[in-house]
Amino acid sequence: MIARKSKEASENPTPVKLLSLSQARRWAAAARRRGERVVATNGCFDLLHYGHVSYLQRARQLGDQLIVGLNADASIRQLKGPDRPLMPARQRAAVLAALACVDAIVIFREKRATRFLAAVRPAIYVKGGDYRVTTLPPEELAVLGAATVKILPFVRGFSTTALVEKIRRAGCD
Repeated sequence: MIARKSKEASENPTPVKLLSLSQARRWAAAARRRGERVVATNGCFDLLHYGHVSYLQRARQLGDQLIVGLNADASIRQLKGPDRPLMPARQRAAVLAALACVDAIVIFREKRATRFLAAVRPAIYVKGGDYRVTTLPPEELAVLGAATVKILPFVRGFSTTALVEKIRRAGCD
């Protein structure tokens, strides 16, 4: 027999993997106590596409647990402009939570992931190939301590900005 979800739960889904910053701090500490390597990454993940999924799967393979810092809507507007995000943070978190490779998610309000990284203290911090260690914000690098920074190759041909532009050119806004 399949249990039915309440109407309220289906209208306002909150992913179980979505943690507050303090919950994430405890979650990561518990993982370290179990001897697990925590991998962290962060980003907008607006309009999740193949490049994102491939990146997240590869990031998860680097350790035992993958936690994703997700930019809140206001911080995306600061980074990408007034027309973004395309999807609100809770919806983006729900899509990320559906991926088996993602173990936990934190929505952070700041423009940079510094507080998120300081709370989680990952063993490995992963960014995509559009970054270089030298271009990462110094404040993020400072809170990482002994963490390894890993830059994963970019999956060519996949970019949310390029997809949005392609949709606009096709007249499908």
